[in-house]
Amino acid sequence: MACFFGIDYGVKRIGLSVCNREETIVSPVTTLRACGYVAEDASAVAACAAKYEVDAFVVGLPLNMDDTEGKQAKIARRFGGELARIADKPVHFWDERLSSLTAEELLQPAELTRKKRKARIDRIAAQVILQSFLDAR
Repeated sequence: MACFFGIDYGVKRIGLSVCNREETIVSPVTTLRACGYVAEDASAVAACAAKYEVDAFVVGLPLNMDDTEGKQAKIARRFGGELARIADKPVHFWDERLSSLTAEELLQPAELTRKKRKARIDRIAAQVILQSFLDAR
């Protein structure tokens, strides 16, 4: 089994999650502020992932509802390519449609303020993406 690092990559924020080696538990890790440069963002994620000794990455791929790839999906693919190069580890892309909506629903029972919910949403979305990837394996 492997340790995967889930990533919800955005141009403003990057949500991160990790699973245990048994691939049974996915936990949100943190949210990084994106700088807007794919290479720098990939370096920051690789540095964070190194602390967890991950074997591979799962990057959320924001597909359109008709399964086509738009501008954001192309940016996510560029980010994943840079991350694979920098970290020298495999990168898997996973359909992230509705992950933020699912994350919002998961946070609803916590009755957090809007500010606290916003601070957590990206890492929870990364958790949703990684859990979906693992469930499909």
